[in-house]
Amino acid sequence: MYLLEPSPYARVMEDLSTTLHFLSDKPEETPESTLRALWLKAAGTPVSAEKAMQTPLPQLTAQQELFLQQLINQRKQGVPLGHLSGRQSFMGLEFCTDSRALLPRKETELLATKALELLQFLAGQYSRPKVLDLCCGSGNVGLSLAAHQSSCRVYCGDLSPEAVELCRENIVQLGLSERAEARVSDLGAAWDLPEYHNSFHLLTCNPPYITSSGVDRMDAEIAHKEPRLAFDGGMLGINIMKKLLHEAPRLLVPKGWLVFELGAGQGPFMQQLIDKTGHYHNTQSVCDAAGTIRVLATQKKA
Repeated sequence: MYLLEPSPYARVMEDLSTTLHFLSDKPEETPESTLRALWLKAAGTPVSAEKAMQTPLPQLTAQQELFLQQLINQRKQGVPLGHLSGRQSFMGLEFCTDSRALLPRKETELLATKALELLQFLAGQYSRPKVLDLCCGSGNVGLSLAAHQSSCRVYCGDLSPEAVELCRENIVQLGLSERAEARVSDLGAAWDLPEYHNSFHLLTCNPPYITSSGVDRMDAEIAHKEPRLAFDGGMLGINIMKKLLHEAPRLLVPKGWLVFELGAGQGPFMQQLIDKTGHYHNTQSVCDAAGTIRVLATQKKA
């Protein structure tokens, strides 16, 4: 098959290098990882761009070559790679991905890593720590915690029924049906019941935090191909985070932790809002490689 020959393979790589626009928030996507992921998808083996770099490429049939060319053309037209491959790597796990939810980003591993650190501490205190993951999308944060800390029970919620459906598919895909579930919920509303009050040891959230006007200025691949609901945080980008700070104390156990992602530049103001609520203390921040606060973790007072 022609693409297996070195020179045509290199020509396709060169073509992708010149025609594709690679986004900074998806550093794992390169011309080579893109081609390999699409190749494996055409061969019937959906994998993420990361896993594609470690997976041997099989010989393609003539029909599979045509499918590969169709996939390449769709990618050139701006369809995200994670939608075409159907997989995205996050915290070392392969998640099912499509247009129903935000594609997991590498930057969100800052949130998941901090949450896992706190969860491992909590697991030393409680035999069955309970985690509530809000704005869960595909479930990448909450289900990563469930996968890496087997003693916990994880509840995932999202306002989008389509995202919750995808999250449930990932629960099955990752073999987590015994310790994870997902519900449609406007933030924590589905758990705002007496039996859940003061019961969660850890609450995680990757909320929409882009300003409404800013969403329209985002790259077309994001603004036109991924759900706006996952990005739009209102006029100032902080609507959901303010609501989160108000709801979380009712759901967390005393000394329970709230951990959430936020946009570049929002850290200092959100720290002030946390202090003003009077519900939290011991607030910690996590910065990205540029030194910008991208995650805040704060503890409910006893």
